[in-house]
Amino acid sequence: MNPSKVLASCCLALALLGSGCTCDPHAVTVPATRPTISHSPAAAPAAAVARFVGPETRREDRVEVQHGVPVADPYRWLEDPDSAETTAWVAAENQVTYSYLEKIPARAEIKKRLTELWDYAKFGIPEKQGGRYFFTANDGLRNQAPVYVLDSLDGEPRLLLDPNTLSADGTVALADASYSRDGKRMAYGLSAAGSDWEIWKVRDVDTGKDLSDELRWVKFSGAAWTADSAGFYYCRYDEPKAGGELEDANYFQKVYYHRVGTPQSADRLAFDRPDQKDLGFYPLVTDDGRYLVLSISRGTEVKNGFYYQDLSDPASPVVRLLDTFDAEYGFLGNDGPVFWFATTLDAPRARVIAIDVRHPERASWKEVIPERADTLQTAHALGNGFVGTYLHDAASRIEVFDREGKSVRTVALPGLATVDGFRGMVGDPETFYSMVSYNRPSTVFRYDLETGASTVFREPKLGFDPEAYETRQVFYTSKDGTRVPMFLSGKKGWSERGKLPVLLYAYGGFNVSITPGFNVRNLVWMERGGLLAVATLRGGGEYGEAWHLAGSKLKKQNGFDDFIGAAEYLVKEGITTSSQLVINGRSNGGLLIGAVLTQRPDLFGAALPGVGVMDMLRFHKFTIGWGWTSDYGSPDDPAEFKALYAYSPYHNTKPGTAYPPTLITTADHDDRVVPAHSFKFAAALQHAQGGPAPILIRIETKAGHGGGKPTAKQIEEATDELAFTIQALGLPGAAK
Repeated sequence: MNPSKVLASCCLALALLGSGCTCDPHAVTVPATRPTISHSPAAAPAAAVARFVGPETRREDRVEVQHGVPVADPYRWLEDPDSAETTAWVAAENQVTYSYLEKIPARAEIKKRLTELWDYAKFGIPEKQGGRYFFTANDGLRNQAPVYVLDSLDGEPRLLLDPNTLSADGTVALADASYSRDGKRMAYGLSAAGSDWEIWKVRDVDTGKDLSDELRWVKFSGAAWTADSAGFYYCRYDEPKAGGELEDANYFQKVYYHRVGTPQSADRLAFDRPDQKDLGFYPLVTDDGRYLVLSISRGTEVKNGFYYQDLSDPASPVVRLLDTFDAEYGFLGNDGPVFWFATTLDAPRARVIAIDVRHPERASWKEVIPERADTLQTAHALGNGFVGTYLHDAASRIEVFDREGKSVRTVALPGLATVDGFRGMVGDPETFYSMVSYNRPSTVFRYDLETGASTVFREPKLGFDPEAYETRQVFYTSKDGTRVPMFLSGKKGWSERGKLPVLLYAYGGFNVSITPGFNVRNLVWMERGGLLAVATLRGGGEYGEAWHLAGSKLKKQNGFDDFIGAAEYLVKEGITTSSQLVINGRSNGGLLIGAVLTQRPDLFGAALPGVGVMDMLRFHKFTIGWGWTSDYGSPDDPAEFKALYAYSPYHNTKPGTAYPPTLITTADHDDRVVPAHSFKFAAALQHAQGGPAPILIRIETKAGHGGGKPTAKQIEEATDELAFTIQALGLPGAAK
């Protein structure tokens, strides 16, 4: 509901189940008994097992006192990514990691199968402007998805932009795109090597040629076209100092208006808040073209503000309609001066209200759709009413309402699935949505708002049988008695007492809801006989704002306890054993894996923490990290420092502990969660390791937090994660 969520630490586009694509390896029967690797010092003394020897990392005697507590930071020097010593360290770590991975017999077979299964068509949800339909489509293994345009639904798609031609290795990605109201121009942002920084250009839709426009230092922004299609509003930062582009903190975002055909230096400053360095803005222009509306954010805080400007009068001021940050307000659309919002005000699971800007006092606000038992995840003003996407135990439920908020119908869905889309213009009779599940990749549908009929717009042809897999949902009890849901997916008929190898994934933060999604790596895991488990932790948004707050700041440990509870449930129920349980998470989920790994190293057979926030005492000092204090708390606050220090993965490694096999992944151009987090954690964990298992770090080059990662790099990373897991758990295909 709130566009400011693009600032969330976990790349929202990557929060879903690892690297976020689709795949599956050769079906291999897993024997009833298999070799295991014990990580308990009592069961297997370190002296009795060959010890993995990794690189030595120089330690500094650096201690700083924070809130009266002496805090050691021996690997601070790894925060400088461009120093000769860090560069040499990265090369040495990668050499050890790839040497280890290359010796795993199953690696080549896994990559082959991943590549086969990844080779299917992937389609984006169309956007309609000026009677034209714009959508992305990757016909299989292209590194990036090209953009196509349809002049009519029954016409032939025409290639508009192919990002694959912009770099030889596919590391220049289309980060975002917006189309003018007349459908004649496309504004689009490009990201290089995975960076959050974007360069925006404008393309003529008829000719497919770029105009002269080029906008720089854009980050966390869209392009909001005006009704006359002459230009658009966007957000940018001041140019950073040389050398600080990938690490320096980002403050003082500004809103500009760009008129097509003019240089960026001529752009008009439309709005800023020089008195508030940490405010972010997301501009939209209402469907009727009359208002510029701004969602106002403070970092990743869910609560936001809302301003607007009447564009019919060039001299009109920007009105601060909502400026108390007392709830989340997601703008849905308007009917003249009546603005609709989905909000958590007095409704932790959200409702829809109407505010007449001529009478903005709170006593005049009207409720349109009351709060329901299910969480309202998103809502859109479409046609002559609204479409709401609800979450029922972390799976989608779609309901259509008329303009007065009366329920008209629900959209039929086949089982546990995730639905996205239902965007468009007020008054438009059609919209589009996608549907995805753990065993089936995204299919895109056209939805007739008048009749309620869904018809397939684009559907992929698959190289596997989706019906050969099934998903069940279970509920378990966390440490404090909280009931937590978990999805379990595997080959149809999998046994709940089978002691199967299990890949356990979770996220648990920033109000992000983790719902059913398709991932090729996970399919390969299931095809080889493994079970995929996805736990729905507190800190996410699956059960509304109360669920989110119960896993944030001073209560962040609740989410870790929920994850540990999921692992204990899987073992207690006989679904798996500790030695056959691998855990995985990315970004905020990488923090999760680092935290539970240091708290319960005995509980897991292997760990895959990706691009994680590992130093909880310095995260706020880099790029957009300051914005995460709304979820994590601030190390500058004594009480919050105490909570952060208690679970910070980097600070809680314990020398002499037998840690399970661990493969840490990061990238050299990650300017969301800077790679120093993973560098320092890897060095600390390697130093602390008291057992025989390998602690490795895989450092991708010319890549970032994950957004826009080329297909080839996604396949390589998935290959290495699966190969490492097979070796760690002693599954078929492991080296003897």
